[in-house]
Amino acid sequence: MTKFGPDKRPYIVAEMSGNHNGSLDRALALVDAAADNGADAIKIQTYTADTMTVDVKHPRFQISKGHELWSEAYLYDLYERAHTPWDWHQPIFERARERGLTPFSSPFDRTAIELLEKLDAPMYKIASSEITDLPLIRMAASTGKPIIISTGMASVKEIAAAVEAAQGAGATDVTVLSCTASYPAPPQYTNLRRIPVLAQMLELPIGLSDHTLGIGVPIAAVSFGACLIEKHITLDREDGGVDSAFSLEPAELKALRIESERAWEALGTTHIGPTEAEKEGLRFRRSLYVVTDVKAGDPVTEENVRSIRPTGGLEPDAIRTVIGRTFTQDAAKGTPLTWDLI
Repeated sequence: MTKFGPDKRPYIVAEMSGNHNGSLDRALALVDAAADNGADAIKIQTYTADTMTVDVKHPRFQISKGHELWSEAYLYDLYERAHTPWDWHQPIFERARERGLTPFSSPFDRTAIELLEKLDAPMYKIASSEITDLPLIRMAASTGKPIIISTGMASVKEIAAAVEAAQGAGATDVTVLSCTASYPAPPQYTNLRRIPVLAQMLELPIGLSDHTLGIGVPIAAVSFGACLIEKHITLDREDGGVDSAFSLEPAELKALRIESERAWEALGTTHIGPTEAEKEGLRFRRSLYVVTDVKAGDPVTEENVRSIRPTGGLEPDAIRTVIGRTFTQDAAKGTPLTWDLI
């Protein structure tokens, strides 16, 4: 059974990516930071530069000039810098499990899936750029593990094909993540309104893989039904790293945990009317009260009867009916005005 869905609090996935900066100690510290600050899972990426691309210095293998983070970097060099060495996977998974986190990964080829199966990875995530690699999706799905599919850049047709490939290969637990595959992602292109559209179209749990700055966007996503939030994490953005510029620091991850759950709890129901939490407040609605001591026979005036808090007297709108009538008995200041007094 899936660990996430609309009936559960948002599931928080901390993405390590290349923010280990080439240090296993830092990678393990990131696992600890995720555990200490409310994440449910830690995700890594299982590839080498050679399983991702080839070492060719040609413009088609080069990121465009002017990219905010990786201008003119060659793919091979970027992946060589950012990859998580395969011999680190076991200590990362072990530390995560010791700390109560679920460790899993994005595989990028058959050898990655084989490694992750040996580590008993509990689920797989398909990265946005791999959504059209249907053979890879089928390989991951054939393990019988839950599949999470990120949809950055994808059309409706491509998303549907990826889901069909996963389910056709045996996946019975598929989650789809709305995503804008831009690093960092501008909020105006995040299009959170597509979350309920995807949910209705696919009839699957929908989450958000988010690359915007801060936590405002993922918290807003919860109000549209996102049941899983994935965010990159770092120990300190000032330390640098391939993804550090759009990653959350530990205190921000903790705030995301708290505020996303608060947002989910606030969704409530469509009920309109007093709630259980407002029961005490109902006592302090306004009503008509005698506000000065009066004697039987005194006229009811705007000076001796007013609309004040709390409730207990006639509705405030009755003031037009009672003004000019006379009191039938003495009444002390602070007496609720009722029909038997006039």
